[in-house]
Amino acid sequence: MAGRSFLIRSPKEESDAAVKEAVLLGAKNAAIAGTVVAVPTLVGCRVLPWAKANLNYTAQALIISAACIAGFFITADKTILRNARQNTIGKLDK
Repeated sequence: MAGRSFLIRSPKEESDAAVKEAVLLGAKNAAIAGTVVAVPTLVGCRVLPWAKANLNYTAQALIISAACIAGFFITADKTILRNARQNTIGKLDK
């Protein structure tokens, strides 16, 4: 019982906590996605003749950043929807 607070969170505080959680998880997955995409992109641009001829530094950066952005927004969206679903189910149970 020592870890629990007697104060009840307001809806605004719950929303802030949900957004913070979504941002942290999104950033973590964006870093993972960026790393996973960066390695084969950079290696491919050094080894494959087609990629070496057609993908300049800007194209490589766009490929990597697109994966990072997609990872962030997909994860953040799923996290916010999961929290909203839990809040709705919690209110229906009461």
